[in-house]
Amino acid sequence: MNFPSQTLSSLHLITPDPGDDNEADRFLYQLEKSLINGIRLVQFRAKSLEPATYKKLAIKVMACCHQYDATLLLNADPELVYELNADGVHLDGTRLAAYQRRPLDSGKLISAACHSLEQLKKAEMLGVDFVTLSPVLHTASHLEAEPLGWDKLRQLVKETNLPVYALGGMNAQLLNCAQKNGAYGVAGISSFWGV
Repeated sequence: MNFPSQTLSSLHLITPDPGDDNEADRFLYQLEKSLINGIRLVQFRAKSLEPATYKKLAIKVMACCHQYDATLLLNADPELVYELNADGVHLDGTRLAAYQRRPLDSGKLISAACHSLEQLKKAEMLGVDFVTLSPVLHTASHLEAEPLGWDKLRQLVKETNLPVYALGGMNAQLLNCAQKNGAYGVAGISSFWGV
């Protein structure tokens, strides 16, 4: 059974890379500012960190998120979700392609990164709870990527029964537009970080 979408926040923060250990305090300060300002759905993404460093910081990120009743997804191996008792996992494209069945039980949330109809169908087959679909608009983090645009977003949303978060060039002011085009919410990095 999928996690009920009505319990999901319509604004979804994906954290920027935290940098090295010397930046951890600043990272947590910025995360807390985002939570104070109403963010309640967070994906902890830190591709540059070694697994042990990621785990150490994830414990602090989780404590911060839970202090504000925010849901935390780890962008990491799903086993770490059980080890830390996090709320769920985000499957990047590589992990989405690798799994043939849902990697966590229904008591944990799973989101997946999608860029195509094929990936949306794979996410459905795995029984994930929601997806990010990107890039909708031009984004500084992926300058080379051709944006989907609103029309393609709308078409792809119609092809899935999963809640879809528009990602790529999004901010809170675009939530209404995204929802008019079928998205459940918007996801972003810089637009929700520390503001």
